[in-house]
Amino acid sequence: MAELATIARPYAEALFKATPAAEQSAWVAQAEALAAVARDPQLQSLADNPKVTAEQVFDVITGAAKVSLAPALVNFLRTVLENGRLAALPTMVEQFQTLVQAGQGVSEARIYSAFPVDAAQLADIIGPLESRFGRKLEAKVELDPELIGGVRVVVGDEVLDTSIKARLERMKSVLMA
Repeated sequence: MAELATIARPYAEALFKATPAAEQSAWVAQAEALAAVARDPQLQSLADNPKVTAEQVFDVITGAAKVSLAPALVNFLRTVLENGRLAALPTMVEQFQTLVQAGQGVSEARIYSAFPVDAAQLADIIGPLESRFGRKLEAKVELDPELIGGVRVVVGDEVLDTSIKARLERMKSVLMA
C-alpha cells in the first residue's frame, strides 16, 4: 500500500503542524475514532457512490465516530472528503500518530509473541529495548502462534527476532549451505 502511504503523508504532516502541542493526545484519540469509522467497507461504498455528496459522508462519519472533534479536525476531515481521499484516512491517522510520538520522543514497538505476555514480562522486554533503541517505547503486543516461542519486536523499520521460528530458520540455512 505504498500509494496510500504516499497520499497520506502530506495530510498527516499538515495535521501535525496544525496540532497544538498541549492537545496532541486528544487529537490522536479523535483522529483514531475517525479512522475506525473510515475503515468500514459500507462507508467506503457510500463515499464511492456518485449520488452521495461529501457533506453527506461527513455527516455519517461524524455521527458514527461519536466524538467531539476539534475545529481543525473538522476542517481536515472535510478536506479529505472533498479531495476523495477517504480510503487513505486510516493511513493518514497512523502517520499522524507516528509524528506525534516522534515529537514526544516515543516510538511504537510491536511485540509479537507465541504466548500471552503479562505486565511483568512486558516490563522485562521493554526495559532493554528502550536502552537499545535509545528512546521510550510504547508496546503493542500481538499473538503469533507460528513463532513457537520467544518474541519478535518491530520498532519502525527495525526488527529484532529472537523467536524459536527464526532460530530454526537460521539453523536450516546454515545446514543447507
